[in-house]
Amino acid sequence: MSRLQHVFEALKDKGEGALVGFVTAGDPDPTTSIAVLRAMIDGGVDILELGVPFSDPTADGPVIQRSSARALAHGMTLEKTLQLCRALRQWSDIPVVIFSYYNPILAMGGARFYKESVRCGVDAVLVVDLPPEESREFLDQWSGNALDFIRLVAPTTPPERMAAIAEDASGFLYLVSMTGVTGSAGLNLDEVTATAQRLKQVTSLPVCVGFGISQPEHVRTVCQTADGAVVGSAFERLIEENLKAPDLAERLRRYARTLKAATRR
Repeated sequence: MSRLQHVFEALKDKGEGALVGFVTAGDPDPTTSIAVLRAMIDGGVDILELGVPFSDPTADGPVIQRSSARALAHGMTLEKTLQLCRALRQWSDIPVVIFSYYNPILAMGGARFYKESVRCGVDAVLVVDLPPEESREFLDQWSGNALDFIRLVAPTTPPERMAAIAEDASGFLYLVSMTGVTGSAGLNLDEVTATAQRLKQVTSLPVCVGFGISQPEHVRTVCQTADGAVVGSAFERLIEENLKAPDLAERLRRYARTLKAATRR
């Protein structure tokens, strides 16, 4: 059983949803990034999404764009992101998802990316701008099935398309809560709930909802229907607002704790 499967099954038995926490690898700098990860995990994050900093993150809002710029300014790369996961494996068994645009992975090569990810303890990958129709050339380079490939589902996706996407996915499905970029305002929780219900009718994979999720009330509502909530921009906003604060890690830990409490059904 994979780490992702184990976490979802254990949480289901406890009547909890998964708190999926996103943070850009190397933000605000490589050394502090380790403290950030520790704080989020200590605060109760169940699954960690490590974002690969990218110069043109078209699906991300201003907060995550700036986090990528800070990480890139400190020399963060895809290779160093994988090494960050390897370092994390010395003290944590939390499932780690690499969240990336395709360009850095294409430059590394699909075969090498798979080999290095497995070696460094990565559990899954989500490639934001690689639709199912274009992903075969990437997946065909994998030499095994030790990595899950997580697919995105948009709020405008019709049920038959949802089913087709789910059939070629593993790990979990990432349901985008709204049209627009990460951190957008205007979250309609009733619409999110209805979309999550439609998606769960066509798949047995866990469904996690992201984009615009920032408050405990959001997490609580999402986890009544979906299997987990993804929080990203809100974590990065907290980092950005406290870049020089000596208690940055503790602030992240407390925030994660409040979000995790809201996953309990």
